[in-house]
Amino acid sequence: MQTLPNSSESATEVRVEDDRTGLSVETLKRAFADNLFYIQGKFPAIACKNDYYMALAYTVRDRLLRRWLNTAETYTRNASRTVAYMSAEFLMGPQLGNNLINLGIYDQVNQAMQELGLNLQDLLEEEEEPGLGNGGLGRLAACYLDSLASLEIPSLGYGIRYEFGIFEQDIKDGWQVEITDKWLSAGNPWELPRPEWAVEVKLGGHTELRADEHGHYKVYWLPDKLVKGIPYDTPILGYKTNTANTLRLWKAEAVESFDFYAFDSGDYLGAVHQKTVSENISKVLYPNDNSAQGKELRLAQQIFFVACSLKDMIRIMEQQKVSLDHFHEKFVIQLNDTHPSVAIPELMRLLIDEHDMSWDKAWEITKRTFAYTNHTLLPEALERWPISLFSRMLPRHMEIIYEINRHFLDEVRMKFPDDPTKLGRMSLIDESGERYVRMAFLACVGSYSINGVAALHTELLKKDVLHDFYEMYPEKFNNKTNGITPRRFMVLSNPRLCKLLHNKIGDDWVKNLYELRKLEAFVDDAEFRHQWRQMKQEIKQEVVDYIKETTGIHVNVNSMFDIQAKRFHEYKRQHLNVLHIITLYNRIKANPNIDITPRTFLFGGKAAPGYYMAKLIIKLINSVGDIVNRDPDVRDRLKVIFLKDFSVKFAQRIYPSAELSEQISTAGKEASGTGNMKFALNGAITIGTLDGANVEILEEVGEENFFLCGLTTEEVEALKAKGYKPWEYYQKDPELKLAIDRIASGFFSHGDPNLFKPLVDHLLGNDQYMLMADYRSYIDTQDRVSQAYRDIDRWTRMSILNVARMGKFSSDRSIRDYCEDFWQIQPVKIDLKEYVEATAILH
Repeated sequence: MQTLPNSSESATEVRVEDDRTGLSVETLKRAFADNLFYIQGKFPAIACKNDYYMALAYTVRDRLLRRWLNTAETYTRNASRTVAYMSAEFLMGPQLGNNLINLGIYDQVNQAMQELGLNLQDLLEEEEEPGLGNGGLGRLAACYLDSLASLEIPSLGYGIRYEFGIFEQDIKDGWQVEITDKWLSAGNPWELPRPEWAVEVKLGGHTELRADEHGHYKVYWLPDKLVKGIPYDTPILGYKTNTANTLRLWKAEAVESFDFYAFDSGDYLGAVHQKTVSENISKVLYPNDNSAQGKELRLAQQIFFVACSLKDMIRIMEQQKVSLDHFHEKFVIQLNDTHPSVAIPELMRLLIDEHDMSWDKAWEITKRTFAYTNHTLLPEALERWPISLFSRMLPRHMEIIYEINRHFLDEVRMKFPDDPTKLGRMSLIDESGERYVRMAFLACVGSYSINGVAALHTELLKKDVLHDFYEMYPEKFNNKTNGITPRRFMVLSNPRLCKLLHNKIGDDWVKNLYELRKLEAFVDDAEFRHQWRQMKQEIKQEVVDYIKETTGIHVNVNSMFDIQAKRFHEYKRQHLNVLHIITLYNRIKANPNIDITPRTFLFGGKAAPGYYMAKLIIKLINSVGDIVNRDPDVRDRLKVIFLKDFSVKFAQRIYPSAELSEQISTAGKEASGTGNMKFALNGAITIGTLDGANVEILEEVGEENFFLCGLTTEEVEALKAKGYKPWEYYQKDPELKLAIDRIASGFFSHGDPNLFKPLVDHLLGNDQYMLMADYRSYIDTQDRVSQAYRDIDRWTRMSILNVARMGKFSSDRSIRDYCEDFWQIQPVKIDLKEYVEATAILH
């Protein structure tokens, strides 16, 4: 770097090094060495693998920063309309590989590392995954940020920088064990703290009505606690564009983190008490809310990140000299489920109490700002907060919600004067027992758009979950079927498939997934089908080696890879899959020489720490696997593997190997699903119910390339209305009875009949999710799957066509739909100035 001129010169010049922006192999090598030395403070003789990873990450980040700052400068100059995507979860996955793909320098960096004697794959594995999400909700948010940047849409992601993300999962004696996820322990090279943009959030206390300095009466909120929010920014680069948007996550800190008086008095714990209490807010993802303290912490998390985010938006508007009267024109705020819906009364509070806006004007702006995505059909997942808790923590927000509700119920009376029962059903306050605030209803009233995430899901919202609101506001309701980013879930995770596609149809499909339709022209090409099978076999062999290395179990690479990898919940019915495994095992025990199609059953997923039944299902899978995998009668025909610690990194390894994708939720329970899309995009054939996005996948790929089973939503409802008796299905189906009896007898629990008794009793007595009713259809369909797999040429055709017809399920398509249908937002082109030394001078 050029030295600074002496002080006698008229101007001081600082010149930026080309090493921070160059993309050639030699420049990347030089920059990597520079970052190892100057950022990590290491030289090769003492550097560890993490040092090399960090040096490479900083090298890549340097190349992001130019695009990021150009993007921010353009948005600021143009005061661009911006999507603010509010989500309690962002399951981003590892960043290094994705940024290499989106920068278009994966091959150059791979070569640079080779020439330096390093292995890029080893460095990619070294990255700690930020587990800032629980499953599909957080991963969808991450896919959408990728698409927003790739489509050049101005956006900000807003969430919480959890110090500890979703737990790491270990398996001990077949049981899930939760281990703290210390993802920040080795540092995070992708984020930049912005303490200069810190904001304060109020909690607790009370309100007072008093006159201001102009004699106007106003409500003043006098909190008993203040918490500081510090933003940490991560650049989100689009695929081969100059756009790098921002994910802004908030860390909680105490306003005053150290009490000198307490310390001097000998109260050393008291001296840091406020720091500890404040930082708890961003300490952990989804604290268990079975206790009063857990509920309080969850609510504190929600108000914390939405209050920080809204104040940040107002700061941006002030910086860009945009009047708050135009808030709804500057920002559209997408609420990713109900977690951020407290933003509605918070925006009202900011506009009325802190910016002196009238109620009517503030409410008009608020209603035109928010859009609400509903992600669930499960009533228990529609958030409610006890009035006692809400009023104590957020007294001003409670007053505002009461006022919103008063106006809203007047509207309901006028629209439905002859149906007074609607008032109780639709009120934002549930008065049926202990009084609650209904957050989903608040989101419906305070948003101009309400969308489901699959066609069936949206129809069920209209028909059932939010039926009254659909009758009230039919114009608000619309569908936006979820999507996934092909950059991470094909380009990065499945390079073999991508190479095959590139050789046949080019790579335009990476930004327009409908281009995959061109593959259909090659489905009758025998040589192409051979290449496809060979590609799949190589991927499976890698997973076989991984299973052997991590579990010690040998898997038959020629067996069908039958995979169910997703969050554990009874409605997702991993235990129906287990009943099939036990049925196949029973057939082998009855006839050891039976001719069956070899299968490897792979499971992955986490159960919520407080969800006993889901954890018992994990134990059952491992217990069944322990027997099946050791029984000499089974030989190589069946294997049951539970791969621990499901994550984005896990998904990238496993999805490409799948041949059969299990999407067997009870019809009417899964909102959409995105795992179903990732599996199909990688060539797996789906066995599934008519639930969530399965319906649309079936429509796209064709019935002949999808294995449909189980009751429909209407049949589920009709059977429950008639009086569902699971015991009758058990008595009438000998294979089902034998499978249940095997579990109940203690056969899979070392002779202990009590271990799985809660699960058996639930299935025979209640069976809320209709496993017994769907068992026979599922087993018969699985028999058809086995027959189809024996015709390897037919199976290959089905696999190719599943990939070819997945164009609809790109998150790019989803985001275009949002932009065109109700965000009213256009792409903003970012012109990246080429590096020229003369223009890089800072005066």
